[in-house]
Amino acid sequence: MTDPNVSQKAPRILCAGGAVQDIVMRVDEFPKPGGKVSATKYVVTSGGQSGNAAVAIARLGGRVKYAGALGDMEDEVATSITANFAREGIDYASAVRVKGASSSVSIVMLDHTGEKMIATRRDSGLSEVAPDNADALVADVDAVLIDNRYENFAKPVCAAALKRGIPRVIDLDRVTRPDDPLLAGCTHIVASAEALRGTAGEADIGAALKVLGKHLQGFLAATDGPDGVYWLDHGKVRHMPAFKVDVVDSLGAGDTFHGAFVFRLVECGDEVDAMRFGSATAAIKCTRFGGLMGAPSRAEVDAFLKERAAPALEAVG
Repeated sequence: MTDPNVSQKAPRILCAGGAVQDIVMRVDEFPKPGGKVSATKYVVTSGGQSGNAAVAIARLGGRVKYAGALGDMEDEVATSITANFAREGIDYASAVRVKGASSSVSIVMLDHTGEKMIATRRDSGLSEVAPDNADALVADVDAVLIDNRYENFAKPVCAAALKRGIPRVIDLDRVTRPDDPLLAGCTHIVASAEALRGTAGEADIGAALKVLGKHLQGFLAATDGPDGVYWLDHGKVRHMPAFKVDVVDSLGAGDTFHGAFVFRLVECGDEVDAMRFGSATAAIKCTRFGGLMGAPSRAEVDAFLKERAAPALEAVG
């Protein structure tokens, strides 16, 4: 039976922000300083917060377009990133190829537990770019997902989406001020636990949520890897444990959560449902090697959720 509370039209979402080329190697153990190790697996794929989220949404069946700054027309990395977007069915016509700039590249090592070490090179010229016409970017979408590593791009997109009255979700992955206007302009702030703690100046995740809650009116949550997701509910801190899986590769799990969260939020309008959906999508991704190459389909997520009881929600403060 069709759920009358869920939109039957595939969500159309704009992912505006960073896209990266990930060079991923699987190792048994991380090398010591000055040491060497042999890789057992190797893959090159697209990555980055917005880039990864776009792939996750596309795999789920969403209609997604990417907008952000990439290297110039001579940049082979940018060409590789957009080729991957094309394979995933992502509309990248709004990507800006920045003259004289190189696209971002990450070197990623994953150990036998699925834990990761990442080094990223970002061209400073990419962060200076703003969209030519933010109103046009958001004219045909149901929601926007932005990240705060490229604020010159994110701020106009957020402002344009505000005028349209559509959801504005930010992936907060870089420490900023609690009263940052970009955060205030968003309907949903979903932070990494590390960025939340740094922004709030509080080590305890519940206390950190409450500090930001004093500055912000939107929905506020934080992902904490295998510890699940925490959020603020009318001043009270709630917790949803993560699904238990055998982790192979955690690269892009948070980005996958964000993409799936926005996708489901557009479908049903319920944040708790969207977080559960995002948690399931990220959990499946973690069981597969290759970053966002392991992002699941909608059918896989639905089957995963059908087989497992909903995580018990907890009040923690």
